[in-house]
Amino acid sequence: MAIGLEVLASNIAGFLSTIAPVIAIILIILGGILYGVAQTQPPDTRGKWQTAAISMIIGGIIVGAITAAAAGIESVSETLLKNG
Repeated sequence: MAIGLEVLASNIAGFLSTIAPVIAIILIILGGILYGVAQTQPPDTRGKWQTAAISMIIGGIIVGAITAAAAGIESVSETLLKNG
Protein backbone atom coordinates (compact mmCIF):
# COMPACT_ATOMS: atom_id res chain seq x y z
CA MET A 1 0.00 0.00 0.00
CA ALA A 2 2.87 2.37 0.72
CA ILE A 3 4.07 2.15 -2.87
CA GLY A 4 0.62 3.15 -4.12
CA LEU A 5 0.58 6.16 -1.81
CA GLU A 6 4.06 7.17 -2.96
CA VAL A 7 2.97 7.04 -6.60
CA LEU A 8 -0.18 9.00 -5.81
CA ALA A 9 1.78 11.66 -3.89
CA SER A 10 4.33 11.87 -6.69
CA ASN A 11 1.60 12.31 -9.30
CA ILE A 12 -0.09 15.02 -7.25
CA ALA A 13 3.23 16.82 -6.74
CA GLY A 14 3.98 16.65 -10.47
CA PHE A 15 0.56 18.02 -11.36
CA LEU A 16 0.82 20.88 -8.87
CA SER A 17 4.32 21.80 -9.97
CA THR A 18 3.06 21.96 -13.54
CA ILE A 19 -0.05 24.01 -12.91
CA ALA A 20 1.19 26.34 -10.13
CA PRO A 21 3.10 28.77 -12.40
CA VAL A 22 0.05 29.08 -14.64
CA ILE A 23 -2.16 29.83 -11.64
CA ALA A 24 0.33 32.44 -10.40
CA ILE A 25 0.37 34.23 -13.76
CA ILE A 26 -3.41 34.14 -14.05
CA LEU A 27 -3.84 35.59 -10.54
CA ILE A 28 -1.38 38.40 -11.21
CA ILE A 29 -2.96 39.31 -14.57
CA LEU A 30 -6.53 39.18 -13.27
CA GLY A 31 -5.50 41.21 -10.22
CA GLY A 32 -4.03 43.88 -12.49
CA ILE A 33 -7.15 43.98 -14.64
CA LEU A 34 -9.39 44.19 -11.59
CA TYR A 35 -7.26 46.98 -10.14
CA GLY A 36 -7.55 48.92 -13.38
CA VAL A 37 -11.32 48.44 -13.54
CA ALA A 38 -11.59 49.54 -9.90
CA GLN A 39 -10.33 52.99 -10.88
CA THR A 40 -13.54 53.58 -12.81
CA GLN A 41 -15.78 52.86 -9.80
CA PRO A 42 -17.16 55.22 -7.14
CA PRO A 43 -14.97 55.56 -4.02
CA ASP A 44 -16.91 53.16 -1.79
CA THR A 45 -16.85 50.36 -4.39
CA ARG A 46 -13.29 51.16 -5.50
CA GLY A 47 -11.84 50.24 -2.11
CA LYS A 48 -13.47 46.82 -2.15
CA TRP A 49 -12.31 46.09 -5.68
CA GLN A 50 -8.79 47.31 -4.98
CA THR A 51 -8.61 45.09 -1.91
CA ALA A 52 -9.64 42.07 -3.97
CA ALA A 53 -7.18 42.98 -6.73
CA ILE A 54 -4.22 43.41 -4.38
CA SER A 55 -5.12 40.12 -2.67
CA MET A 56 -5.06 38.36 -6.05
CA ILE A 57 -1.71 39.91 -6.96
CA ILE A 58 -0.16 38.97 -3.62
CA GLY A 59 -1.61 35.46 -3.89
CA GLY A 60 -0.04 35.07 -7.33
CA ILE A 61 3.33 36.25 -6.01
CA ILE A 62 3.17 33.80 -3.09
CA VAL A 63 2.24 30.88 -5.35
CA GLY A 64 5.08 31.82 -7.69
CA ALA A 65 7.57 32.07 -4.83
CA ILE A 66 6.56 28.70 -3.40
CA THR A 67 6.78 27.14 -6.85
CA ALA A 68 10.24 28.59 -7.40
CA ALA A 69 11.45 27.37 -4.01
CA ALA A 70 9.79 23.95 -4.19
CA ALA A 71 12.90 22.05 -5.33
CA GLY A 72 14.98 23.55 -2.52
CA ILE A 73 12.29 22.86 0.05
CA GLU A 74 12.06 19.27 -1.17
CA SER A 75 15.80 18.62 -0.89
CA VAL A 76 16.06 20.19 2.57
CA SER A 77 13.02 18.22 3.79
CA GLU A 78 14.45 14.99 2.40
CA THR A 79 17.77 15.60 4.15
CA LEU A 80 16.08 16.43 7.45
CA LEU A 81 13.84 13.35 7.28
CA LYS A 82 16.78 11.04 6.51
CA ASN A 83 18.90 12.43 9.34
CA GLY A 84 16.06 12.60 11.86
